[in-house]
Amino acid sequence: MTHSLLRPIWPDMTISIILNGEPRVVASATSIARLAQDIGLDPAKVAVERNLEIVPRSTLADVILAHGDTIEIVHFVGGGQGAKSGDGDTWS
Repeated sequence: MTHSLLRPIWPDMTISIILNGEPRVVASATSIARLAQDIGLDPAKVAVERNLEIVPRSTLADVILAHGDTIEIVHFVGGGQGAKSGDGDTWS
């Protein structure tokens, strides 16, 4: 018989954050890089703000989210010369 105190508690813990203005629950010990991956983004192609401060891209894997963090993630989208004419997204 396994006593409940012997089981690790931390894998089941979650925290609440605000991601791009929307409430979200994530696993505790989640890095910003992991969060980006979880929402389908490449951490190498995002800019991140945590609690109104820019997070250097080189630290995204090291920065662990905390309960109540407000995160804004912006990803880069291709365009430019490959854009089709008439799509309203051209530069002259």
